[in-house]
Amino acid sequence: MRFSVRAPASSANLGPGFDALGLALDLWNSIEIETGGDGIQVSYVGSDAIGMDGLENYSVRAMRQLAEEHGRELPPFHLTAQIDVPVARGLGSSAAAIVAGLIAGNYLLDLGLGDDQIFQAAARMEGHGDNVGAALHGGAILSVPALGRALKLTDGADLDLTTVVYIPDEHGATWVARAELPQHVALADAAFNVGAASGIVAGLITGDLGAIAAGMHDRLHEPPRSRLYPHLIPMSEAARSAGAIGACLSGAGPTVLALVTHENVPAVCRAMQETGRTAGIPGQCRHLPISPKGAQFISAP
Repeated sequence: MRFSVRAPASSANLGPGFDALGLALDLWNSIEIETGGDGIQVSYVGSDAIGMDGLENYSVRAMRQLAEEHGRELPPFHLTAQIDVPVARGLGSSAAAIVAGLIAGNYLLDLGLGDDQIFQAAARMEGHGDNVGAALHGGAILSVPALGRALKLTDGADLDLTTVVYIPDEHGATWVARAELPQHVALADAAFNVGAASGIVAGLITGDLGAIAAGMHDRLHEPPRSRLYPHLIPMSEAARSAGAIGACLSGAGPTVLALVTHENVPAVCRAMQETGRTAGIPGQCRHLPISPKGAQFISAP
């Protein structure tokens, strides 16, 4: 048996939607599985696969955990992971791997799980539902903790928006970025974020770019994380000045994402690149469209 699963990159939070909002991007990781052989073997290919050999594969970890939860045992197989989503940059590489692994495990074990069950398992493994919801469903999603499923707000096709991302060469670690966060926040800042995140949700559903622009500001996690990433605030401001609807830290960073109309892509990219040079943060600027589709199972011919 041979098949593959692919899942897109994603950007979490979109500013104030901490651990709740996710956006799928048109950049993909994939796994190809061929059953047989001896045990479970993993190999890597792709633009960001250097140094991955010898590390635990997130897709295999997800498959093993799924099998254990259902009292099953995985058959022997060889997994080839195509890694094109930059690792440890805040673009959801681990979420893509987890979602792809769960879909593959569901198929291998013939569990018959639906999307909501896949989402619940992925959110447990990742610790939050924003990235995995976007990787599973595509478009923009909202993860409500008590709901047990991701709400798809838009597939992006009805928005005149795309994204520009500045991906620093340096890696970031989610646990380090989370360690910067305060345990207590001011009531005024919490209230601000509730209104801002609600504005983004309303804007994504209705296509109101003004609501999205007004909502893409954060007072909870970006200010403390700007100590780790000194390029964050000046780059976000430069992107807005160049015509971006909004800009934010992508996930736990260090990537910065800007939501832009298509005609403003070149200007925003130039502004972000210039800020990266001025701040002494080498990296690359990429135009990544919103992916309307999430993870896909592809059977072998």
